[in-house]
Amino acid sequence: MSQIKPLKSTIGKKVIMAVSGILLMLFLIAHLAGNLTLFVSADTFNAYAHKLESLGPLLYVAEAGLLAVFLFHIIAAFQTYAEKRRARPDAYAVSASKKGPSKMTVASKSMIYTGIILLLFIPAHIWMFKFNAGTPHPTTELDGQEVKDIYTTVVNAFANPAVAFGYAGVMFLLGLHLRHGFWSALQSLGAMCPKWSPLIYAAGLLFALALAGGFFILPLYFYFCGAGSCAVSGGAL
Repeated sequence: MSQIKPLKSTIGKKVIMAVSGILLMLFLIAHLAGNLTLFVSADTFNAYAHKLESLGPLLYVAEAGLLAVFLFHIIAAFQTYAEKRRARPDAYAVSASKKGPSKMTVASKSMIYTGIILLLFIPAHIWMFKFNAGTPHPTTELDGQEVKDIYTTVVNAFANPAVAFGYAGVMFLLGLHLRHGFWSALQSLGAMCPKWSPLIYAAGLLFALALAGGFFILPLYFYFCGAGSCAVSGGAL
């Protein structure tokens, strides 16, 4: 019990939130790398998706582990937020950044709200793409084998402007969440050396822009271009 008690403290919850957040960021990097094969070709992306499905039970184990990490993250986040609200029930009339370790920004002040939106988005994202909104995926032939045509599922989904622009909007909020989350996770783990703090903070901003930007451009590209290449002044984009 004495070993578990520190994890129930505010600092312990922040450590859990930081570690789980870093693991989720690593997952997002791998997920984006796979999604970027959409720009290569339909066969390349379908081969990637089929490779994941061919893992069988290992994929279910990985998904269960990812779900556990996600649950640890959101539970710790809500508990930390609730404790903060109990400690300070009345909001300040004016809030301003201390320009020091707190780095109070729009991203930091909206973490709970962007987190809730992302929490609601994830099941919708899984339902739409993993399960094709409850209908069988189209199929295609790949190396003489019939496989799910997830590429067409993606193209069809992003042909809907509500889906494409709604998805892009959520990815913008993901960028805000990552902008503060990257820096905050390192701070919670005691990895923020004051000397390197500005550099790490800048790295967090670049990380958020690169990761969320990659997800952001996907729906817009397929909305405006479909399965083909966008043409600009007679040339291919």
